[in-house]
Amino acid sequence: MDVGWQRGFSLLEMLVALLVIVLATSLVSLNISSGNEEKRLEMQVREIAESASYALDEAQFTGMDYGLLLRLDLVRGEPHYTWEWRERGPTDWREPQSGKGVFDSGDLVPQVELQLELEEVIQPQDVFSENLENPPPQLIFYASGETPPGALEFRDERDGALLWRIEWDLLGDFRVLFRGEEDPEYEQ
Repeated sequence: MDVGWQRGFSLLEMLVALLVIVLATSLVSLNISSGNEEKRLEMQVREIAESASYALDEAQFTGMDYGLLLRLDLVRGEPHYTWEWRERGPTDWREPQSGKGVFDSGDLVPQVELQLELEEVIQPQDVFSENLENPPPQLIFYASGETPPGALEFRDERDGALLWRIEWDLLGDFRVLFRGEEDPEYEQ
């Protein structure tokens, strides 16, 4: 009786195959997660623009000024931007009493840097990190229906590339621009 030699996979071949599978899975999950971050950023940009437009309408309707406060903090050594809506009270700025679903605070996706321009002047980065207990908002929507014209840019922290831009004029006509181009999907 002839006994044949059965050959299976060697340990080295199994490890190489496992390594290839792990690398492929990592690349797929990396692509999926970066796509999710881009979509999340788009939703955040639209939310800020729509809430700002609403804030201007609400300011005119209620006769009270509203504001957008942008903050920059360090979280585990990494820059982290947040936004909060404010309403001018009798003595200082406070959380809005109306528009609870619209005036939600938020955390910007990681690796995105903000650049604020007001009345054609780019604001320094430290405008986002004032260490006051109750700092005033950088962007104010007046009860008169006006707001200082400007733009808020969302840039890639790694290379400075423009990702999104929100522009507005004195009367609060907000435009959302994707990489500097008009976004046809945005309707005010």
